[in-house]
Amino acid sequence: MKTSNKGITLIKEFESLHDGDLKKIGLQPKMCPAGLWTEGYGRLVLDNKGNRLSGEANKDKAYHFSRIKTEAQAESALREDLEERESMVNSLGLHFSQGQFDALVSFVYNVGFANLKSSTLLKKARKNLNDISIANEFAKWNKARVNGVLKVLPGLTRRRKAESDLYFSK
Repeated sequence: MKTSNKGITLIKEFESLHDGDLKKIGLQPKMCPAGLWTEGYGRLVLDNKGNRLSGEANKDKAYHFSRIKTEAQAESALREDLEERESMVNSLGLHFSQGQFDALVSFVYNVGFANLKSSTLLKKARKNLNDISIANEFAKWNKARVNGVLKVLPGLTRRRKAESDLYFSK
């Protein structure tokens, strides 16, 4: 399966583009609430050794290693990143509806495939894709480590609700 326009729109809405320094030409990276530097639609900024950049102290490095400068580049990078996540969700071998597939691709895009694979959300989906309690499992993934402390983030709460709504859409 491939992510539909509804799924792509959801991801774009929550990842958003950043053009924070209007003195600089093009898009700039941004630091997510968990402290990781991202560019485009949520792609991690990596240094020349493939390490994630995090924290305000790495802002100059994030700007240096950032490669996405235009909306077209951000769109292209998102499509590349989606192919990888789609392959991961497809590898689960379940017969998803389009909404279920899109919601899980968005979830994996945000929290990673390893987290989905070990989640109660997936355990419940394997038993019954339409189990209404799956909505509660989405809702549990609304926290991130901020300055070493696990915190509920309103943006993640909204995203999980949107993913759950998409998952159960007809």
